[in-house]
Amino acid sequence: MLKNKIKFRVIGDITAFPKYIQKNIQKAIEETKHFENFNLILALNYGSRREITRAVKLIVNDFKEGKINIDNINEELISKYLWTKDIPDPDLLIRTSGEYRLSNFLLWQCAYTELYITPVLWPDFNEIELLKAILDYQRRERRFGGIIENSR
Repeated sequence: MLKNKIKFRVIGDITAFPKYIQKNIQKAIEETKHFENFNLILALNYGSRREITRAVKLIVNDFKEGKINIDNINEELISKYLWTKDIPDPDLLIRTSGEYRLSNFLLWQCAYTELYITPVLWPDFNEIELLKAILDYQRRERRFGGIIENSR
């Protein structure tokens, strides 16, 4: 990562790992935090429902401490409490093995993500399969939903 200037990040709760692993993870994060061109983000001990639950607890705590006003709680604020707070939402999620589910992965972040489902198993997913997914994605017309705010 240092040689290729790759920023290392982790999403998930690493406190469940032994201290020496936590220390090595933190060291890699610290040593690569200034890199900007490439990112490696590992989901370790990650579950989206757990991430959202954690975010809600942090928001409630900050509300109790007077750090935020209830009227300021919106999608943008909630996103700032997630493990992925500094990571853009994915444009494309490739699901291998023919699975048609998100499996508790980035539930909040994938609201407008395009899904590509392939029957190819992960060990067999190669450069050709990736190009197929990218070509499929390029043919799509992206539409992002919206809501009408109540003006009251």
